[in-house]
Amino acid sequence: MEDHETTPPRGAIGVARPRAEGPGKVSGRVRYAADEPLENLAFGHLVTAPVTRGRITRLDAAAVRDMPGVLAVIDHTNAPRLNPEAGSFFGPDGTLQLLQEADVPFAGRPVALVVAETWEQARRAASALPVEYAIEPHDIAFTAEHPAARPALDLFGPEAALGDPDAGLAASAVVVDERYRTPEEHCSAMEPHSATAWWDGNDLHASDSNQGPWIVAAALSALFGLDQRRVHIRAEHVGGGFGSKGLCGPQLILAVMGATLTGRPVQVTLTRAQVFLATAMRPPTDQRVMIGADADGRFQVIRHDAAFAVSPLVEYIEGCTEPTKALYAAPAIHTTLTAVPVDTVPPYSMRAPGAAPGSFALECAVDEVAERLGMDPVELRSRNEPSAGPVSGLPFSSRELTACLREGARRFGWAERDHRPRLRREGPLLTGTGVAATSFGVGAFPSSASITAETDGTFTVSIGASDIGTGARTALGAVAADTLGVEIDRIRLRIADSDLGMAWGAGGSRGTTSWAWAITEAAGLLRREKIDGRRPVTVTADTSRLLGDLMGLERHAYSAVFAEVTVDPATGEIRVRRLLGMFAIGRVVNPLLARSQVVGGMIGGLSMALHEEGVRDPHTGRQVNADFAGYHIAAHADVPDIEADFVPDHEPGIPLGIKGAGEIGNVGTAAAIANAVWHATGVRHRTLPLRLDRVLESR
Repeated sequence: MEDHETTPPRGAIGVARPRAEGPGKVSGRVRYAADEPLENLAFGHLVTAPVTRGRITRLDAAAVRDMPGVLAVIDHTNAPRLNPEAGSFFGPDGTLQLLQEADVPFAGRPVALVVAETWEQARRAASALPVEYAIEPHDIAFTAEHPAARPALDLFGPEAALGDPDAGLAASAVVVDERYRTPEEHCSAMEPHSATAWWDGNDLHASDSNQGPWIVAAALSALFGLDQRRVHIRAEHVGGGFGSKGLCGPQLILAVMGATLTGRPVQVTLTRAQVFLATAMRPPTDQRVMIGADADGRFQVIRHDAAFAVSPLVEYIEGCTEPTKALYAAPAIHTTLTAVPVDTVPPYSMRAPGAAPGSFALECAVDEVAERLGMDPVELRSRNEPSAGPVSGLPFSSRELTACLREGARRFGWAERDHRPRLRREGPLLTGTGVAATSFGVGAFPSSASITAETDGTFTVSIGASDIGTGARTALGAVAADTLGVEIDRIRLRIADSDLGMAWGAGGSRGTTSWAWAITEAAGLLRREKIDGRRPVTVTADTSRLLGDLMGLERHAYSAVFAEVTVDPATGEIRVRRLLGMFAIGRVVNPLLARSQVVGGMIGGLSMALHEEGVRDPHTGRQVNADFAGYHIAAHADVPDIEADFVPDHEPGIPLGIKGAGEIGNVGTAAAIANAVWHATGVRHRTLPLRLDRVLESR
C-alpha cells in the first residue's frame, strides 16, 4: 500500500458532491425503521396518560383482549421487568422505566401497549382500553423563582466566577440588566419515532429510528439485562432527529416488550401527537443577563443567570451559559445554572442545546449595550474579542469569529446601516436589520472503525455512524477516499449498525469529527499492512486513547448571522426578508452538504424566533398544541433569501482539521432576528416567540 506521507491528495475532501443516498430517498427505495419487511409482523399502539400527575387505579385489559386482531395488552401488571439502574449520559433515567408501575409522572407517559395483527386493529383497541386514574396535584409553573429551584449539576465543569462584579459595575458607563425567556420547544423531525423488534434465538434485533445505534444498543442491553453482543440495532436511514432520537426511545423499549411477550416481530410507530407528548423536548428557560461596559464599549462585567425546567425522573443540563464563557472578554464574568423540577415530559438535547436559548439572551443583551452606547453592534463585538478563553484562560485552538463578523458585514452591506431604530419604512411596513455572533463547542468522542482492503482493489469501511439526514455517508466516503489515497468510487461504506462497533452518535456537532478520526486512524494502520491482493486484509482502530490530546485548548465553531425584517405595525406580522450567515467550522468536508446543514440550522433559528412554542393548559398540565396545526414551525413561505458561507478555518490537533457544522447554524439566528425587530420598531422583545400579539401589545 502507498505510504501515508507520500500519498498524493485525491481531492475528495472539499468537493461539493450530492448525497450518496439522494436518488434512493427521492425515489422511495430507501427503508426507514417503519419499512422493515418481516414475515408475521405485528403492530403495537401506545396508550398514553391524559393526566399530568396521578396513579392508575383501573386498567381493564380484558375489555379489549377479544377485539379483532388483538394479540396482547401490555401494562404495568405484566410487562417485562426492567433494570431500574439503567440510565443515560446523566445517570439513572426514569424515562426508560416504561410500564413498570402505576404512577403517572407526566401527561403523555405511556401506560399500555396494545399489540395486534394490523396497526389499525391495534389503534382501535388502544383507543377503547378502559383506564382510570386517581389524579394528584401537579406543578408545571416554571419560573426562575420556583421554590424547588436548585443549582444544576456541574457535569460540564463549574460555572464562571471570574473577577469582582461590583467593581465591574462601578467602572461601567452603561449597564444592561434584563430577563429573557424562551418556551418549551419540540424537535419536530419529519419521521415519527418508530422501531421494529424481533428475536432470533437469544439475539435481539431491531430496526430503530435513532441517532446512534451503538449507544442505543448499550442502553437497551442494560435495561433488559442482556449481553450487548446479543443486541443488534440498525438505524440505516433516519428522517431527522435534532436530538429527540439521541436516547433509547419509548418506541424501541415497547417494541422489544411486544416481541418478547408475543414471540413475533413487533413494530411500534408513534403518532405525531405521541411524539410531542412522550419524547424529549427543549425545556423552557428564564435567563437574566447583566452586562456593564465603559464609554468605549469595553465590557467590565458579564453576568448570566439561567434557569431551565427539568423532570424529577432524570437529571439534565441545559447549558445556556456556555456561549457566555467563550465569546467576550471582561474582567468579571459570573454565570449560574438553575434547575427547576416540574411535572412535564423530561427534557433532553434539542439542536444546539443550551447554546440556542443562551445565545438569544446573551446576544440580545449585547445589542442593547450597543444601543445605549450608540455604537455599531458589529464594532462592539469586535472590540471585546478575547485573546484567550475568557474564563478558562486556555488558548483557543482556532478562533475566526472576527472574520465571520467582518465578512458577513461586507456581504450584507452593514456599513450603510443607520444604527438608530424606526427610521426605515416601505409603505406601511417598518424595516430593520440585526446581527448576532456566537460559538458552539466542538471536539470528538471515542469511536472505532474498521477498513478491509478487498481483493478487487476496493475498500470496505465499517463504522457505527448514523446518518440522520446530514449526509454522513457522503462525507465519510470522502474522508475514507482521501485518507486511503484512492478514488471515491473504490470506497464501500457500512454504517448505522451497532454490530460495527463502538461509535459516537450523531449529536453535539461531534459526529463527523469523531467518525473521521476513527477512519483516519484505521487508514494509518492499513497502510502499515502488506496488501498483496490475494486475500482481504482488515484493520480496526479505536480513538479512545487519543482524545486526551484535545485537552488544554478551547475549541469552538463560530458564526455571525445578519437578518433583515419587515414589521407591519397594524397586524404585528414579522417577515424575515433576508438572512446571511458566515461560519467558521474548520475544514469543510463537503461544501454542498455543509451549506445545507447551516442553512437548515438558520431556518430552525427563524422557526425558534417567530413560531415555536409548546403550550400547556395550566389546569390540566397537558400540552394543548401537540400537532403541527397548533405547534407552528417555519414553512416554505417563511423562508427568505438565505445565504451561508464559510471563512477559512482549520482545527489543529484533529485529523483533517474539521470541527462540525451541525448546530452552529441554529445558535445565533433567533437573536439576530429579535435585534432586527428592535431596529425596525424601536421596541425590545425579550420573550420568544415574537408572536403577533406580543408585537401589537408593545406598540
